[in-house]
Amino acid sequence: MMDKRPIISIVTPFFNESGNVQAFCQAISSELEHLSSYRFEVICIDDGSNDTTLLELLEVIKNDNRFRIIELSRNFGKEAALSAGLDAAKGDAVIIIDADLQDPVSLVSKLVKTWERSGVDIVLAKRVNRSNDSRTKRSTAKAYYRLHNFLSSVKIPADVGDCRLMTREVVQALMLLPETQRFMKGLFTWVGFSTTVVEYDRELRLSGSSKFTWWRLWNFGIEGITSFSTMPLRVWTYIGIAGAILTTVFGLYVFFKTLFLGTDVPGYASLFIAILFFGSVQLIGLGILGEYIGRIYLESKRRPSYIIRRFHSEVDSDVK
Repeated sequence: MMDKRPIISIVTPFFNESGNVQAFCQAISSELEHLSSYRFEVICIDDGSNDTTLLELLEVIKNDNRFRIIELSRNFGKEAALSAGLDAAKGDAVIIIDADLQDPVSLVSKLVKTWERSGVDIVLAKRVNRSNDSRTKRSTAKAYYRLHNFLSSVKIPADVGDCRLMTREVVQALMLLPETQRFMKGLFTWVGFSTTVVEYDRELRLSGSSKFTWWRLWNFGIEGITSFSTMPLRVWTYIGIAGAILTTVFGLYVFFKTLFLGTDVPGYASLFIAILFFGSVQLIGLGILGEYIGRIYLESKRRPSYIIRRFHSEVDSDVK
């Protein structure tokens, strides 16, 4: 007899998570036992790991046919890995959760029950306790959310990571978006749909360290702003207008002082400072312009976000 229970897909990217694979898979398997009214598939995306992550995942699927592995041809980054998982997901709803167990697997039940109760399209997991992060990381994250939401019409909710539940309609909308340089937090918000929030305490990472260095976070932040706002380009128009007005006022001041007071205005130091200042401003403007031109250049190639080397599954039929 055909099993007509709804399907929920769990999407988890892995990159050099050899110390977390067994613990995560065991924890998620135990958690799914509490949700017997659903069928599950767990899609694990190996994002070009160079440790034993893939081998450990292959051992998992031998014992649990709910697990599937997407092996990417190299490391494409978390955004691309998430896209690969969402594209492959078959579920009526999809849950994204990280493999490092900082987002506890108990969130799965919490997200599903909130979805059942509220009937919304998206259930976000919001961190209410970031005491495990350094003060610097907390303050810079807060500043970035404020800056992004000030510059962009697409407002990213603060302290909300990738962990969330989305219905099939939301996932299909995301799959329609054609860009290859993908800032998923912004795309999740851009598609809209009804949303609610569940709160949780973020745990310590089980093992290993975060793959996001400060340099990668900096570039990730720039990616987010340039993906969803043209304000950094527009602001240089206002800077140019302000500079032109100030230059005109200063020119009139020098003209009248020389003409009516007969005073020579010494200009070597002020001229040197002015040249350095406006030269630096122009270089910053060119740099920002270059960021947008770079995005156009990359998007114009129409390269895929990811390349799959192989699918791994113990069963090739529909979800059991």
